[in-house]
This record gives sequence, structure tokens and C-alpha cells, in this order.
Amino acid sequence: MLSGLSPTHIAVLSGAAKEVTFAAGERLFHEGAPARGCWLVQRGCVAVDAAIPGRGPVVVQTVGPGEVVGWSWLITPAKWHFGAISVTPTVAVELDTDQLRAFAEHDPSFGYPIAVAMLTMVLDRLQTTRARLLDLYRNPADVPTSPL
Repeated sequence: MLSGLSPTHIAVLSGAAKEVTFAAGERLFHEGAPARGCWLVQRGCVAVDAAIPGRGPVVVQTVGPGEVVGWSWLITPAKWHFGAISVTPTVAVELDTDQLRAFAEHDPSFGYPIAVAMLTMVLDRLQTTRARLLDLYRNPADVPTSPL
């Protein structure tokens, strides 16, 4: 996510960042809720889930150290298209996405690399979700549901 950013832009990211912790079983966000925040996982594991009618939340991907959770804030209307729950105790860097969005709109040389990084993550999530849904329809009993 940081490649292509100048030292000034990295300073902007640092100013919008704080370390947070999540207990195992703590939900970061619910599908359909207003999207605020973005988390860079440092330690632990977060499950990204999707609501499947008749089944409830189904895990479509797990995110671990070095990966990002939460991209829906980038596009308006900002609402979560998936849910996320901490599977293990998790330490992450939370980014103030209101601050990032405002700076990105003001300075496209900051916004463009952020958008490219997020789009790369979205495409990965889409492919992973597609594979999980194919598994779900092939053999529904083998697909894990969300931890809570």
C-alpha cells in the first residue's frame, strides 16, 4: 500500500494512523453498515464474511499480518459490502479514512496510489469470494460459517 508514495504522503498516512487491538470474536464491522476505517493487520487473523440467505455469515477470506481489511470507505456511498470479525486476538493499524479521503481528493498524487492499492485488494477479494462461493454451492456443508 505504501509503494509509490512520497515521504510527505507517508507522513500523511502516519498522521491518520493509530494502533488498535481486537479481542477474538470482536466484530470490526457489519455488512451494510456505514463504512469508516481501514485496518492494516499487524498480528492476528480477521475473517471477512458475507451474509448468505438461509446460512447467515459465511467466511469468504481470512486476512493476516501485512494485509488490509476495509476498502469500502473509498467509494460513496460508503457502506460495508462484507463483514469482518477478529478470529484471534488482533493488533492492527487503524487509518482515519475521513482524513485520507479528504487528502486524496485534494492531492491526486496521493489518492491515485491509494486507489490502485485498494483496487488490487478488491480484485483479490473478488477472486477469493468467487472461489468460496463456488465451494459453497458445490458442497455447502464444507464451507465454514463466521466464528460468531
